[in-house]
Amino acid sequence: MLKTVVVMLIAVTAGTFGDVLLARGMKELGDLSTMNLKGILSVALQALSSPKLIFGTCLLAVFFFLWLAVLSWEDLSVALPMQAINYILVAFLAQYVLGEAVSPLRWAGTVLVAIGVGLITKSGGGA
Repeated sequence: MLKTVVVMLIAVTAGTFGDVLLARGMKELGDLSTMNLKGILSVALQALSSPKLIFGTCLLAVFFFLWLAVLSWEDLSVALPMQAINYILVAFLAQYVLGEAVSPLRWAGTVLVAIGVGLITKSGGGA
């Protein structure tokens, strides 16, 4: 079980930082919903050379392959809820790295998720 927790912490951290880099990189490239096809294609080409998007994608690949490893030895009913740690990291990084406003209600939900993850993780050791 400790192996699962450690690998999932690494995987989720990589995935979360990957998501944050993708969000920051795409905000810098612009809102695709306001662009025509030519603008979208131009942004797609810029995305291929954006360090934030490239590194973010690499971190998401790390998450994916670690997730595959965890699925090879752990029950899905234990492993999948552990991904919810992502919500905690995302709320923190969104507020302190991306400058997003995270309301008290959202923080309360994040705390409830953390409690749930702890309960499910504790139950995974055959208890």
